[in-house]
Amino acid sequence: MRPLVITDCDEVLLHMARHFRDWLGAEHGIEFLLEGDPFRHSLRHPSGETVAHEDIWRHLNAFFDTEMPRQTAIEGAVAAITELQRGAEVVVLTNLLDRFAESRRAQLLALGIDLPVYTNQGPKGAAIKRIAAELGEGRPAVFIDDLAQHHASAAETLPEIGRLHFCGEPALAGRIPCALRDGHAHARIDSWERALPWLLERLHGEHR
Repeated sequence: MRPLVITDCDEVLLHMARHFRDWLGAEHGIEFLLEGDPFRHSLRHPSGETVAHEDIWRHLNAFFDTEMPRQTAIEGAVAAITELQRGAEVVVLTNLLDRFAESRRAQLLALGIDLPVYTNQGPKGAAIKRIAAELGEGRPAVFIDDLAQHHASAAETLPEIGRLHFCGEPALAGRIPCALRDGHAHARIDSWERALPWLLERLHGEHR
């Protein structure tokens, strides 16, 4: 049985925050500063007032309803996924509403990434465990995500899975909590050029 890779999408395979920022400014006059917590404190109305939490999610869902074609691939992502697929089963686990599953798959396919898509809301640990069981347990597996809280959830729920903290958006990479520093990831790498060798070693090398 081939190894398993479960990867996030936004800021791992595709840029999202930069395109969401541009759309918010053009369509809603909202400033997204791409600093601090990427959403909770960084979205502001022209008045300077912080955008309410519930309105952030409303805008995010509206973005994914109509603006997925704006999103571009992270440098090296397409080639890296293609290489990983040569020797591993690769799937996407994305925190979107279930109704976006098909459009996410089509979006990725249009960019040259042909992967099954699983949707999730909230911490990802339970979904990772469920996917691993569904696709076949007892093989080397790696989880890739840009948010530290999902690595903490994965470490708690399926501690044997390899965990790579990866954020391909430079404007965010240095500002988000680091799962490696917090002890919940096995590596922190923010470029596919360096991440691919680590993944291949983890999946196929001596490290199991």
